[in-house]
Amino acid sequence: MTSQTSNVPTPDQIRRAPKVLLHDHLDGGLRPGTIIDLARDAGYHALPETEPDKLGVWFREAADSGSLERYLETFAHTCAVMQTREALVRVAAECAEDLAEDGVVYAEVRYAPEQHLEAGLTLEEVVEAVNEGFRLGERRAREDGRRIRVGALLTAMRHAARALEIAELANRYRDLGVVGFDIAGAEAGFPPTRHLDAFEYLKRENNHFTIHAGEAFGLPSIWQALQWCGADRLGHGVRIIDDIEVAEDGSVTLGRLASYVRDKRIPLELCPTSNLQTGAAASYAEHPIGLLRNLHFRATVNTDNRLMSGTSMSREFELLTDVFGYTLDDMQWFTVNAMKSAFIPFDERLAMINDVIKPGYAELKSEWLFRQTAVTSESAHQTD
Repeated sequence: MTSQTSNVPTPDQIRRAPKVLLHDHLDGGLRPGTIIDLARDAGYHALPETEPDKLGVWFREAADSGSLERYLETFAHTCAVMQTREALVRVAAECAEDLAEDGVVYAEVRYAPEQHLEAGLTLEEVVEAVNEGFRLGERRAREDGRRIRVGALLTAMRHAARALEIAELANRYRDLGVVGFDIAGAEAGFPPTRHLDAFEYLKRENNHFTIHAGEAFGLPSIWQALQWCGADRLGHGVRIIDDIEVAEDGSVTLGRLASYVRDKRIPLELCPTSNLQTGAAASYAEHPIGLLRNLHFRATVNTDNRLMSGTSMSREFELLTDVFGYTLDDMQWFTVNAMKSAFIPFDERLAMINDVIKPGYAELKSEWLFRQTAVTSESAHQTD
């Protein structure tokens, strides 16, 4: 008799397992039907499809180009329909509900307030609408018997010049639903050091921030994010693999930057499906997450943009278990890594790990006992 811990989890177990999500974009996770509704309400006529199923397929195919720049173009449509308070509340509420239904118990969802001002909202009104939506979604999930906690990350666009303004906004709302700051957008030509004033400000205010780095651009982006800007986490960070050498005999040598990232336990917000779409990895089997997990980097699993990638946390873990044979113990390892790396207070992170995550996985890992009993009973009945 073998323990369930030696077996790959079923899709149903993966869905029911408590999961933690650190890298998810609000404008990259809309329901296709919601986009169509909001476009109609806003008088937006540029959608490429007007049927939900076809629109969902269009987003996935348009994003599946191998280019980060082309991938980012798909957001023109989602941002276009997220310009009113009502739209932002709805999108945020549905985000929380969808994540809860997928078994996510804690999520940090990011968005750029500066991209939602076209209809006259202020930055503050954008933040308050999204926060209201997250709270509404949490309540609806709770009424359906699911629990989730959602924190917001305010993102500044790295090609723009509003990073300090958005950082100050994140600091003002840090006890009102916003848990940290981020910069995003095309990496090439827009290094994180362009926004040093924002990062210096956040450090002085003892606030948290992550930086998109090491996705479409390589080690210099990661080095600048850490050593110049002082990032707490790396958004993606997948290109750290460029500083790791694997010899023919299987021995591994870490460069100084990779060693620093591992030694300092800097969290990597890895997004496997998204990384394939943007060309950061060639296949799931070749995705660096396998090696990074074996080398005990602080690796986490994330969705990035659920609409564009046609994905969910459950799907990401299903794909990884298919390729790497991950068990529930591996899933728990990734999940605890993510919860340790969240931007909420230590005691709250610890409570989530000890009171929600570990008990949830313990229950799933014990199910083999009851399945074995059921199989034994059935066999005995057939013999009789």
